[in-house]
Amino acid sequence: MHRGAIPGSSGSVHPLRLSADPALRTRCAEAVSFGAELDRLVEDLFASMYAARGVGLAANQIGVLSRVFVYDCPDDEDRRHLGHVVNPRLVETGGVIVRGPESCLSLPGAEAAVERHDRAVVEGYDRTGAPVRIEGTGFFARCLQHECDHLDGAVYTDRLTGLRRRRALRAVRRAP
Repeated sequence: MHRGAIPGSSGSVHPLRLSADPALRTRCAEAVSFGAELDRLVEDLFASMYAARGVGLAANQIGVLSRVFVYDCPDDEDRRHLGHVVNPRLVETGGVIVRGPESCLSLPGAEAAVERHDRAVVEGYDRTGAPVRIEGTGFFARCLQHECDHLDGAVYTDRLTGLRRRRALRAVRRAP
């Protein structure tokens, strides 16, 4: 077992990059090779996400500037969605726009109501290079949009304005 590994997982836990880290503000590059290195990244992302008790994690949140994210997230009907996407593209959003609570493993201590579409479709590839299409509604749609934002170098507080933004950023600064 690797140092920091989650029991039952082949991945290693990596420290999360926090608010001021430049990796969180960098647009990630497309993954170009599918193989052992990508497999390890996906497993490390899962291990790191579970260790932090999250529902999604993008590669730049552990300092890897590659367009990959993982998720283990319920939707509003409490159906579990588990997987990963390599080189994701948010190809469709729709439904109503919902303002709901959002937080981020890289911005501990902060939570704010963020407007997101209630439906999202992401296309990309799995770790073998096979095409995938993930459709999400409710909370899972929020997760898909949130992780795609990360890979574009954005965090959820970028979607806030006015008092909500000031409060969220203050909470981030005050977090240990």
